[in-house]
Amino acid sequence: MIIIAGPCVIENDEILEEIAESLKPLNENEKIDFYFKSSFDKANRTSLESYRGPGLEKGLESLAKIKAKFGYKLLTDIHEVYQASPAAKVVDILQIPAFLCRQTDLIVAAAHTNAMVNIKKGQFMNPADMKYSVLKALKTRASAKNEEIKEANFKDSLKYGICLTERGSSFGYGNLVVDMRSLAIMREFAPVIFDATHAVQMPGGLKGKSGGDSRYAPLLARAAAAVGIDGLFAETHIKPEVALSDGPNMLTPKALLELCWQILEIEQLITKESYANH
Repeated sequence: MIIIAGPCVIENDEILEEIAESLKPLNENEKIDFYFKSSFDKANRTSLESYRGPGLEKGLESLAKIKAKFGYKLLTDIHEVYQASPAAKVVDILQIPAFLCRQTDLIVAAAHTNAMVNIKKGQFMNPADMKYSVLKALKTRASAKNEEIKEANFKDSLKYGICLTERGSSFGYGNLVVDMRSLAIMREFAPVIFDATHAVQMPGGLKGKSGGDSRYAPLLARAAAAVGIDGLFAETHIKPEVALSDGPNMLTPKALLELCWQILEIEQLITKESYANH
């Protein structure tokens, strides 16, 4: 089970290291493939005044320190083509933000690196149409090896390190809803990660800032695990109430660890059921 966790955005090295320290049990569990996540820039904030992060150079320096001290694999977002190459020299997964999931040049640039590529499903996207975003990355990587891929499928996506993340769909104004069918639909053509904390986000809910309700993140995560997922994404902060980005929907490390153990138990249960049916 892939677990991706960390603060939404890099605030400073001290907070980043404190959160990283709290997540050690995830990296030490042999049943978990752990990735520490934080963004050097949140380019799609609601307001111009919202905190975005330290920027590419300083942000990557901070992430490199985490990798050197804790040995963690890393994930970060990219928003522009030029960011892909330098970011891939530090992190193990490049993440394509949900609003940019159809941005061809960005996906191709990420696929040209050696990093895994995680494409977040846009809140406006039909899950079945995410196969075309996956195919952009697959064709780019296959072409570099003189191979040809015509259709996106789970096996090739796994081979070439391409995955998708479900984070909910727009439901009216200022709210999201998760259609659990999307997990099964997208899993036909790529490994699927469930983003539990962004799924409870309320875009623009705090007058120029995104709101959310983290109480429901564990509930949705357990439901997703029961449907069947390849990973869990959950942003975490020591003090979500004072976090500079996405605080209302983030989990504390304690809550996250408890949730991860539950997810592993559910995964074990549905795996047993799968074996029993065959």
